[in-house]
Amino acid sequence: MNQVKQTLRRSGISIMAHLISLLGSFAAVLILAVINGSIGYLCAMSVTLFGALGVAKALGEPIWLSYEWIIALAVGCGILRGLLRYIEQYSNHYIAFHLLAILRDKIFGVLRKLCPAKLESKQKGSIIAMLTSDIETLEVFYAHTLSPICIAILVSFSVCLFTWLAASPWLALVALIGYLVIGIVVPMISSAALKEPGVTYRKEFASFNAYYLDSIKGIKDILFHNAGEKREQEVNRRSECLLEETRKMKEETGKASAITELAVSVFVMLTLIAGIVLVYTGNLTSGKMIIGVVAIFGSFGPVVAISALPGNLTQTFASGDRVLNLLEEVPAVEEITDGKNITYENLEVRKLSFAYQKNEPVLKDVCMQAQKGEIVGIIGESGCGKSTLLKLLLRFWSKDSGEILFNGTDIEKINSDNLLDNVTMVSQVTYLFDDTIEENLRIAKPDATQVEMEQACRLASVHDFVMSLPNGYQTRVGAMGDALSSGEKQRLGLARAFLGGRQLILLDEPTSNVDSINEGIILKALAQQKSKKSIILVSHRESTMAIADRIYKVENGYMTEATK
Repeated sequence: MNQVKQTLRRSGISIMAHLISLLGSFAAVLILAVINGSIGYLCAMSVTLFGALGVAKALGEPIWLSYEWIIALAVGCGILRGLLRYIEQYSNHYIAFHLLAILRDKIFGVLRKLCPAKLESKQKGSIIAMLTSDIETLEVFYAHTLSPICIAILVSFSVCLFTWLAASPWLALVALIGYLVIGIVVPMISSAALKEPGVTYRKEFASFNAYYLDSIKGIKDILFHNAGEKREQEVNRRSECLLEETRKMKEETGKASAITELAVSVFVMLTLIAGIVLVYTGNLTSGKMIIGVVAIFGSFGPVVAISALPGNLTQTFASGDRVLNLLEEVPAVEEITDGKNITYENLEVRKLSFAYQKNEPVLKDVCMQAQKGEIVGIIGESGCGKSTLLKLLLRFWSKDSGEILFNGTDIEKINSDNLLDNVTMVSQVTYLFDDTIEENLRIAKPDATQVEMEQACRLASVHDFVMSLPNGYQTRVGAMGDALSSGEKQRLGLARAFLGGRQLILLDEPTSNVDSINEGIILKALAQQKSKKSIILVSHRESTMAIADRIYKVENGYMTEATK
């Protein structure tokens, strides 16, 4: 239970309050759904209730309605029930689907602020699970939870009032106790039993999603290293864990459903017994007893719906908590909008220090500089902090101490958008969307002309290759760029950087995944561009440093200038 408390940062009531607060202008649509749902359910009850009136009239009760009117009203209520039910469901789903679209938009907006640091430290599979399954789970809350609760309250109150006036206060009291037990006590018991399995299930589900996504993305490497059997065993193990948590959920849900049905049966019997006792003692006529008992018998549906909610609510609370956590997450760096705008000329780093975790520094007192018109090389073993330095130059994270100066202005005083207008990075692995080459290039400059794209590709020595493809720049690259080799993708990434027109290009191991021929092509393209830009080239290969004008070596977090 302690693990659950640590996993769920908020109480169920707090999560519901936060989710309800997101309704905004849709609250009016919710009220419409509740009104139609309540009247609709009362119409459904009225069908049998008019039958009870007919029986009571036959037993001698002074019912002013004729039998024809009773039959007509019963039929009319049945037809009206269908129409009102449709309006209720339409309203609920209208709210749900519009709010889910808004939530997805909000999550994307938050991720935009949190990234790229967010994706550096979190599994993408977990985020994908949030954007898909967690958001879909919230649809149940908005479409099938909020209005049923309100409908149950209104219908229960209406039936108690009707029974009090038309039959007996004692029958109304029995009904009230039944509603409280079935609609509040039983759900509280069920919710307590389902809380831990529900949270654990969502956690296992997100973990399985993340692992399975990694397995799909890395299927080639798994096959190349003959690790398929081991990976399959782990997928099966995680699947079994997920199935076990599902079984626990279903088992607890089944118990809750059985308790609810038992409670309904008990209160139906108590109502009937109370009615018989009241008739036997002369406190109620047979006709009024039938009217009151029938009204109560048909009124448990809404509270039964509430009693069935805990199974869904545990999922909703776990999903809602995860989504709300993300929406409230503070970015590693805050976007700067009230700073300065620059046009890049030079970079200077003074005594820069940084650590991901306290007392575990990655970079210590780093000093370096770069001028427009030169290539600066940074060399060092893998894991020494080279890539971290480049990410600090793009302000993925805030530096712990020291200065990063562009044109003499500290990076913390430069507007975030302006920084990205001046600086770009080509990472070790260039990601290509499952779209055409043209659209992948337009990521860097959406309004680029065909001439500009071709010129950028020529600078990156990839134009001839593109033109050799069946559809040229309209060729689709395939999911995750699988239709292209590592060298081709890397050169397209370089073309993106050239097309964007940034004056400082950061290259993180641009030749690490290519052969010597492609490495030579890429380095030649860089050498041809150095007169117009600053290029910082990070690599662990000494051969890559041949084109550098100045070389820095990183070792144990410290940087020193090396001789060529």
